[in-house]
Amino acid sequence: MEAYVLDQLYVCDAKAGFGSSASDTGKGKSKMSGKQITHGFHLIKGKSNHAMEDYVFAQFKQVQDKELGLFAIFDGHLGHDVPDYLQSHLFDNILNEHDFWTETETAIRRAYDVTDKKILDKAVDLGRGGSTAVTAILFNGEKLIVANVGDSRAVICKNGVAKQLSVDHEPANEREDIEHRGGFVSRFPGDVPRVDGQLAVARAFGDKSLKRHLTSEPDIAEEVIDEDTELIILASDGLWKVMSNQEAVDLVKNTKDAQTAAKQLTEEAVTRKSKDDISCIVVKFQRSFLC
Repeated sequence: MEAYVLDQLYVCDAKAGFGSSASDTGKGKSKMSGKQITHGFHLIKGKSNHAMEDYVFAQFKQVQDKELGLFAIFDGHLGHDVPDYLQSHLFDNILNEHDFWTETETAIRRAYDVTDKKILDKAVDLGRGGSTAVTAILFNGEKLIVANVGDSRAVICKNGVAKQLSVDHEPANEREDIEHRGGFVSRFPGDVPRVDGQLAVARAFGDKSLKRHLTSEPDIAEEVIDEDTELIILASDGLWKVMSNQEAVDLVKNTKDAQTAAKQLTEEAVTRKSKDDISCIVVKFQRSFLC
């Protein structure tokens, strides 16, 4: 089955490149002088009988005198319409917030909420499914802001050490909040805790039938990109179910090409018997002091 991805490269306000949505791999690079920042992505369809439900967004965008690196993984469930919608609208909604440049975290939280409400309003068209999301915004190659709902994950590597920037929103960890909203967490049916016995994440976009017991409130982290920064990995849980943060970093920290690194990670996850859809973005910071 074809992977659903979108890779765009903008220079100033013009499109310099536009990858096909039918592709399952791609790459791009920053146009900032003096900084060699590249990204690559790769997706692999899982063993399930349904269509591919992972979507990827990867873009460098010039806004006035600033460059933004926009990266995201959207891992859908019960259909691909919600992650497809997120791929097309979430970053636009974030950037269109009036206080994006001055109160970025507040703007991101508001945009997540607005986007979720629009998805719920469009449930007749988008269906009853939902999606996790992890978004990363890179400001001039100097600052990174990560936001997430669900269990898609963002990891940064500095001096060879992995650091998780996102939060895995597992129902067992948010049982009190779920029960306060009138829901419950149960391992039946199945072998993992689920909200109302159905959904294995405590936060997600969509899922109208469960929304009273869920939230789309993101956790947000900010990280300085300094000379110790080597790479960033964003991936769906199809990767993280079979690989620790440090194992992922160790596998690709010496791979110079970001697209090759993303492919290495997804293929290693398959080798480790991951059966889920797997999507991965790697952002590499190539500097002379790196090995």
